[in-house]
Amino acid sequence: MNYEHAVSRLYELGHELARIPAQKFDIAHMRELAHALGNPQNSFSSVLIAGTNGKGSTAATLASILRAAGYRTGLYTSPHLVRINERIRINGAAIADEDFTHAYARVGLVAQELVDGGRLPWMPSFFETMTAMAFEYFAHAGVQIAVLEVGMGGRLDATNIVDPLISIITDIDLDHQKYLGDTIAEIAREKAGILRKDRIAVTLPQHPQANDVIGRTMIEIGAQAVNASRNVPPVSPGAGDLVKTEHGRTRYRLSVLGEEIEIDSALTGRHQLRNLALAITAAEELNQCGFAVTARQIATGIREASWSGRFQVLPASGDHPEIVLDVAHNPAGAWALRSALTDRYGERPRVVVFGAMRDKAIRDIAQILFPTATKVIATTTDHTPRAASTEEIATIANTVGIEVDRAEIVSLAVDAAVACAREMKSSEGEPIVVITGSIYIVGSAMEALGVTP
Repeated sequence: MNYEHAVSRLYELGHELARIPAQKFDIAHMRELAHALGNPQNSFSSVLIAGTNGKGSTAATLASILRAAGYRTGLYTSPHLVRINERIRINGAAIADEDFTHAYARVGLVAQELVDGGRLPWMPSFFETMTAMAFEYFAHAGVQIAVLEVGMGGRLDATNIVDPLISIITDIDLDHQKYLGDTIAEIAREKAGILRKDRIAVTLPQHPQANDVIGRTMIEIGAQAVNASRNVPPVSPGAGDLVKTEHGRTRYRLSVLGEEIEIDSALTGRHQLRNLALAITAAEELNQCGFAVTARQIATGIREASWSGRFQVLPASGDHPEIVLDVAHNPAGAWALRSALTDRYGERPRVVVFGAMRDKAIRDIAQILFPTATKVIATTTDHTPRAASTEEIATIANTVGIEVDRAEIVSLAVDAAVACAREMKSSEGEPIVVITGSIYIVGSAMEALGVTP
């Protein structure tokens, strides 16, 4: 079996979202698969991160901190931008094609034996297989600690078979309601399923319904609640210039572990201050769990951390205007992007390229982002059947009073946006291009622009 065959076979397994309700989530199946593999997830320590927004940013930052502290660190995230290998990393490097192929072959063989023997009712899904592959690879490569991003929900997610030293819950919002519940409280209940008795749980105050559910769950199971608010810098009219954003970096001073350090992060936008606080707090708490981390190592890890496609700015060049890439796939993400754009660019005209999955709150996102744009270009992708068509996006946009252009291929949408921005003249400053929505759209745009994640 070669790499291309492994990737093809993996995609044929199908995503959980495509298999429900015909096949329900069942974490017992994941436990059965892991047991047959020798429970590789027990060979390394872990931190598990759930939430609606900010999981990936928090995970990437914490993994970078641990790497700076000298630990062999695994990072498992989803989905990917360009190549599937991005999901599984050790010390910042994506899994090699050969290792990916070996991991798939091992997990696929064991899974087939379980199905043939009647111990599994069907082959594991795409995400279950990917998660098992990550665990297998991390164990084989001698990872000391892995930072794991929950795929969806938490309670029944494939990643939740680990016994994490620390669980982190990022900001919760309405998303995947069909599978997780129709209210913030219901969704928070699923996310809180990653908490453990007598283990550290790092959170921040957020939506009242989420606070109530998470707090009650912590009390019921006996988790050790840790509030990350101490590491969120004040941002208000009276706070002066404590937090500075310039040249695509966010900088501020912070007292960490009794030492004042400079936080210098490539993650920009006020919402990222919360994600940074969660990562910093988790790093501090790991000192109680056998992983020594200093304040200076935290500063180094944050400075060296990168997370592509999250308010990633491509400077203007002879070929194109300034371009912003951002995965804003739900209303909370859209508000965060709108705020970050205003903070950085003020009233400069914007050409927005947008595409999303049809199960997302496209109408809400359109109401948030589209009115701020001079031009909107709807696009789509053939990478997944879940993608909304340009016609669907245009119809939704029309109901909120916005007319959009359409481009059926992301690369053509990018070309059209760049050409439109070049032709614009404005006293408010040079136009920018904003490419947003689904991670599939942002990933395809990065490919078209020759940007490596």
